[in-house]
Amino acid sequence: MADFLEYVSGAELVIHNAPFDIGFLNSELGLLATLADWEGRTADTVAQHCPSVVDTLKLAKELHPGQKNNLDALCKRYLVDNSGRTLHGALLDAELLAEVYLAMTRGQESLAIELDEATPMAGQEEAWLTRPTLVILAASEEELEAHAVQMASIDKASQNACLWRTLYNSGD
Repeated sequence: MADFLEYVSGAELVIHNAPFDIGFLNSELGLLATLADWEGRTADTVAQHCPSVVDTLKLAKELHPGQKNNLDALCKRYLVDNSGRTLHGALLDAELLAEVYLAMTRGQESLAIELDEATPMAGQEEAWLTRPTLVILAASEEELEAHAVQMASIDKASQNACLWRTLYNSGD
């Protein structure tokens, strides 16, 4: 348990149905405090070690009221592949929940870390100074006309307070 507390110390925990898991962990911490080798030490709680806990079940219920919000339903909703999940398993569920949480919070699309294959070798630092050529696609006349119509619609709906139209007309 000491290793676990050291590992999570200062971390923000992301847990699906957090009150259940936190209650279980706090109960185990209380039981450990009664052991002889912890004699004289008061029972720790998860809150003493972790500044915050995110309950993804609560978050999912806020985002999707009245819908199923178990892990399988969230995987399906957020297109997270859970085909390998035939049984409840802590490690796999944690990995799936991480992907679901990222999708729910729209933070990033994946936990994958991709390395730039063009990392220069020693003596090739100038490779970092070169930039790839950007391809610029100009809007067609039809797209420009559709854009002007959309801006006029926004301008009208906002009672001539459309900032984009003002900037466009001023030439900035």
